[in-house]
Amino acid sequence: MANPRESELSYPLGDQLPAPGEVLEVLPGLRWLRMGLPFALDHINLWLLKDEVDGQSGWTIVDCGIHSEPTKANWETIFERHLDGLPVLRVVVTHFHPDHMGLADWLTQRWNCRLWMSATDYQLARVASSSTVGMGGEAAAAFFGSHGLSDPASLEKIRGRASYYPNMVPAVPPAFRRLMDGMELKIGDHAWTCLVGHGHAPEHMSLWSESLGVMIAGDMVLPRISTNVSVVDVEPEADPLRQYLDSLARLLPLPEDTLVLPAHGKPFKGLHARIDQLQQHHAERLAEVLAACTAKPSHAAELLPMMFRRPLDLHQTTFAMGEAVAHLNHLWLGGQLRRHLGDDGVYRFSA
Repeated sequence: MANPRESELSYPLGDQLPAPGEVLEVLPGLRWLRMGLPFALDHINLWLLKDEVDGQSGWTIVDCGIHSEPTKANWETIFERHLDGLPVLRVVVTHFHPDHMGLADWLTQRWNCRLWMSATDYQLARVASSSTVGMGGEAAAAFFGSHGLSDPASLEKIRGRASYYPNMVPAVPPAFRRLMDGMELKIGDHAWTCLVGHGHAPEHMSLWSESLGVMIAGDMVLPRISTNVSVVDVEPEADPLRQYLDSLARLLPLPEDTLVLPAHGKPFKGLHARIDQLQQHHAERLAEVLAACTAKPSHAAELLPMMFRRPLDLHQTTFAMGEAVAHLNHLWLGGQLRRHLGDDGVYRFSA
């Protein structure tokens, strides 16, 4: 759902977008590029930072794009045209999701350099690339079924998505360097502080440069859409919405005029306004869910038309189901709803 309060944000680069295989210079030594995605969310923003490691000049890549031949080809064009003849010195990944992690192994091998990311997301990527984690397969179908998704065709498609993650992240680098909350990373002439975020991914790392007034936000703060916050089958009683809202609050000490570089959408200013918008968005969804469950005991699947007022394809439905359960779990674990497992094996929530 597009942001109805988007006018409160400003876009310093206007409507400029980097074409495939091209870059836009956001600031000296900070370049923006985009790669395509095979979803309704059709792009991811990636970043090049001018760097120097052990006396060698080069570049740090932040986030990778999915593993696909078109993405590789776009990267090769970038390498040929936009690195000023210098090598890639390291690859930073904000979190384990496939559009961010997909080509990490190929990039680090291509440039004989190291991957940097949080330990939790690194280990989860290793597991997911050889199996599945909350993305599809029998366990995911059973989990969604226990929350009311009953359409046989949809459940069968979810069972068939066991290779969803490995298809886009077929390999993970065998070694990495760990990023931790509060850690300072020197990239070129600037210090970047790692800011942990929870709820969207287990240990998402955004990067904040005080000297530049820039935050590379990954998926934690997006200008037009709300970040997906889902419960998945491997942690069915989780409260990722509480984790996400707490993480947003921890970003409020950053300056309001911070230039936010999001993984999707355009670079923007208005960080505090956007955090307020996201907090209000979830407060409204929670109020709607509470009201629906007060009117009658409800399961996640029947709340989808209320929470997502547009047609959803299967890919979107899995994210929407995870998000609906996240709102229900938040209210349940907060004591505002009770949960009951029916004779049909479906969880319903009531006030």
